[in-house]
Formats: sequence, C-alpha cells, structure tokens
Amino acid sequence: MATNEVDSKPYRAPAVRSPSIGEMSDMAKALGFNMSPEELTEYQGVVSTFLAGYDRLEDLPEPQLPVKYPRTPGYRPKLEDNPNNAWYWRTDIKGALSGKLNGKRLGIKDSIAVAGVPMMDGSRLLEGYIPEYDATVVTRILDEGGHIIGKTACEDLCFSGSSFTNAKHPVTNPYDTTRTSGGSSSGSAALVAKGAIDMALGGDQGGSIRIPASFCGIVGLKPTYGLVPYTGAVSLDQNLDHIGPMASNVYDCALLLEAIAGYDNGLDPRQPPNMDIPMYTTMLTCDLSTIKIGILKEGFEQCNTNVEAKIRHAIQMLQKEGATVDEISVPMHLDGLKIASVVLFEGGYETMFRGFGFSSCFGGHYTTSLQDALARGFKDNPNDISRPLKKLCFIGEHNRRQYHHRYYSKARNLGRVLRQAYDEVLKSCDVFVMPTIKYTAPKLPKEGAGVAEMRNRALNSNVAQFNVTGHPALSINSGFVDGLPVGMMIVGKRFDDAMVLRVAHAYEKLRDSV
Repeated sequence: MATNEVDSKPYRAPAVRSPSIGEMSDMAKALGFNMSPEELTEYQGVVSTFLAGYDRLEDLPEPQLPVKYPRTPGYRPKLEDNPNNAWYWRTDIKGALSGKLNGKRLGIKDSIAVAGVPMMDGSRLLEGYIPEYDATVVTRILDEGGHIIGKTACEDLCFSGSSFTNAKHPVTNPYDTTRTSGGSSSGSAALVAKGAIDMALGGDQGGSIRIPASFCGIVGLKPTYGLVPYTGAVSLDQNLDHIGPMASNVYDCALLLEAIAGYDNGLDPRQPPNMDIPMYTTMLTCDLSTIKIGILKEGFEQCNTNVEAKIRHAIQMLQKEGATVDEISVPMHLDGLKIASVVLFEGGYETMFRGFGFSSCFGGHYTTSLQDALARGFKDNPNDISRPLKKLCFIGEHNRRQYHHRYYSKARNLGRVLRQAYDEVLKSCDVFVMPTIKYTAPKLPKEGAGVAEMRNRALNSNVAQFNVTGHPALSINSGFVDGLPVGMMIVGKRFDDAMVLRVAHAYEKLRDSV
C-alpha cells in the first residue's frame, strides 16, 4: 500500500448543485441587489458551503405513507369501455376480508394517490407520475374491506367547475352527453350516476364535489374542513382542501364518511386533534319534528325559476313532515363568492405553480416525489395546461408582482368574518338550504371555443363560500328540469356533519316515497 497517498473520500455527485456566477448575478438582479463581481464571488462561496450540507439531508431516510395491500398497476381503458370518459385508470385492489365497506366498489378521484397506479390529476404536467404511497383515505377504505376498481377522471389539476379540461377527454353528463357532468370530481359523479361504482371519493376546493353531484343527480358531501385527512392528495390551497364521499344515496355517503373521517396522527395540519367521529349511519332518521331549517335568502338570487321551484318544493316536503322552516339572511353570502375566488386563484397559483403542491408553512407530510413531478411538468410543458389554469396563472402572477398577495391576505381575514356570519344564523337553525347550483348542467364548449366561453360558470354560485368557512355542505338531487338533475344544498354547523346527513336522509326518503 502506498504510504504517501492522501486519505480522501471518493467523489459523489452533490445533492444540490452550487450556483454559477451567472446564476448568482441573475438572482441578485431579481432580488434587487446591486453587487460587484467581487461580492458575487464571495457570496457564491458561502452559498456553496451551505449547500454542501444538503448531502447529509439527502442521505437521511424519509418517512413514507404506508402501502398495506397488494395490487397490480391496472390499465387505461379503451374508449368503448369508458362510459362518459369517466375513468382515468382501471384497477382491481381489494382490501381487508371484512369491514363496513366490504362488497362496495369504489372509484378514487385521480388527485388522490394510490400506490403503484398512475396519477395524472387530469393534467399533462403529471402524466407518467406513479406515486409510491397510498393516501390515508385510500388505506382507510382498504382497511374497511373496500374494493377499488379504478381512478376517476378529474379536471386539469382540479381547477374547473365544468368537465372539459381533462387532458385526455371531456367527461360527459350521464343524462345528456352534450352537457357537462360538473367538476372537478367529474368522473366520480358520472360513474356513481351510471351505477358503475357504488361510491367514490371526490375532492372539493371550490365546489368540486357538490357541483358534479348536482349536475349528475347524486349525493355529494364536502365534509367539515379537517374532518377527513387530505394526506396524500394534490393540494390547491391547504386552507380550502377537502376530501369527501360521493354516492347514489345518503346511507352510502354516511358509510363512506365513517370509514375515512378522523385524525391522521398529525400528518395533516388541517385537522384538529381529539375529534369525535360518530357512527353516522346510526344517526340517520326520518324524524324531523325537532329540526329547524333555514332558507338562505341570498342563495336564491338570480336562480333559474324552474330550479328554484324544485328547491322550494323540496323544502315544503320537509316542512310537511314536521320540520320548522324559516327564511334567514346572510348578506355577506354574496360577497363570499368574491372572497373565495381570490383565495382560490391566488392561493392556487402559489401552491400549484410556485410551491408545486405545498407551501413552506405547511406543517404536515410532504410528498416530495409529487413536488418533483409537478415542478418538472411545469418546467417542461407549461403550454399544455388548460385555459382556466392559464387564467389562474396570469391573475396569480400579476397579484404577486404588483400587490404582493395582499388581497389574498385580506380575503383570508374576511373569510373568518363570513364564517362568523354563518355561525350566527346557525344558532337559530340546525341547517340551512339553497340550490347547489342555480341552473342545470350547461352544454360543453364546442371545438374552437374561446377563453371567455370556457369560464368556470359553476363557480359563480353557492358552493365556494363554504370552502373558505369550512362548514359541511351536501348536495342531494331534488328533481329534474327538462330531464336534467337539480341539486339542493344542505349546510350545517362545523363538525355536525351528522345533522346534515340526517336531514338529507329524511328528504331522500320523502322524495323516493312519492
């Protein structure tokens, strides 16, 4: 052995590459720093020294979400085997041999990770990404014996209340294939309505469970904010994110909520600890004699007259069955749409296109492989995102550059005031109701339609306000207008999802008995 050989570690590629002088100069200009070449060289040295410490961080093992049940990757279905273009991917994943979901066929919205199965989130940006982890709600479904038979199609990064932005195909309405199924949980709603699955998971940041539930005539619940863990799903803004159940009837909706609700051991900071999760299915009753229902006056403004008539008739049925019904007013409800839109657009831009799925203030589990995939996708294919997403980017970047997102901050502050306004009227009633959407499913845009024709009309309604405030809100079919479903929305006190489900169940039994 040579004695004069200097002991040294073998070369290894750095985890994080040090910036060049040119990159240091570009960053200095962007940050507004005036620096001489000598200063830039000095700072380059200290930055490089700091970044060398990332090698150790790279070596430390990262905690992962568990994958408990075997599965194969599945397959992309042929068009002729894909009703309404509602499936993204077909799977055959069976969970425990027993449990409350045993025998139930489920679809998982493609914004929610299923390990080993491609996840596109409706977008070219994520095409080819295969998560190595199961979202917490997926594990809970499998633990309860659920049978996951596929990933359901959704809108491009879940940013649309319609159903034409999915990068593969538009999702069509089961009642009229020239019309939207609603979004962004478009495939989940269409497949439940067709009877292809018993229940599904949806996601909701601005109405994305309730809009398609209304347009497709099913039951869809946006639970109380934080009741269901969001761990392992793609975020739009952590203050708006909800996962919830979608089903053909209220009982199945309550059953799925039982399976997925509850604290996630600190992995999701949206959740308060020590939540009491009741057996929702045992609390479903048709007795309305002690129930007080408010009719939200502002929820009917500019509503289609035929849609309003269906909702008013549904309310009359509840009243005849013994519920006490009174009109209530929350004038700020109308401003709530503007508040929610600012949070959704500016927060969505920062989360998806600058944080690539997360923010630096997030206190829960980060899925770093998803961050990498979103970052690479946007760097390589920014022009492939949908027109609604390009609109979001322009609005978000403009308000970041010119107004440092002060209006996002103001909207978040006003959101607390809006929550208090709803809480105040809920002191005098158990729930309040209104149309989910003030019209029936519109036509899908034609080939060559302009940007203005592709606006998110469905967001201009009653839904997004409750993403900001966190109240549970459920859409249930209250009849049909010209052959198209009409949804009634039932809103309750935060963490009293049981009451929302109870009133919905009572109405469902009355409706189906006629």
